[in-house]
Amino acid sequence: MEIAGSDLERIVARSLRQVPPAQAPLLAWPVVCGSAVAERTTARTFQDGVLRVEVPDAGWRSELQALAPRYVASINRYTAQVVRKIEFLIAPPSAAEKY
Repeated sequence: MEIAGSDLERIVARSLRQVPPAQAPLLAWPVVCGSAVAERTTARTFQDGVLRVEVPDAGWRSELQALAPRYVASINRYTAQVVRKIEFLIAPPSAAEKY
């Protein structure tokens, strides 16, 4: 199983290195954070080494900030662009939540 995992990791890394460098951290986010987190968050921008990820609320922001160093290390394994840090931004309320 470890061989399959390392093969998959190489495939992901190779794929992410073929996209425009500024997009690679955005595309890597759902891979490194996992499906449960990816369903509730969205990588919005990557600029000057900072990946900005939208989260649903302050609780999510707090939890993910604690995991940010792991996420940064994982993203940097896959991408040519170096991510220095991740900022978690609380999503604005949607129109549906207002009514």
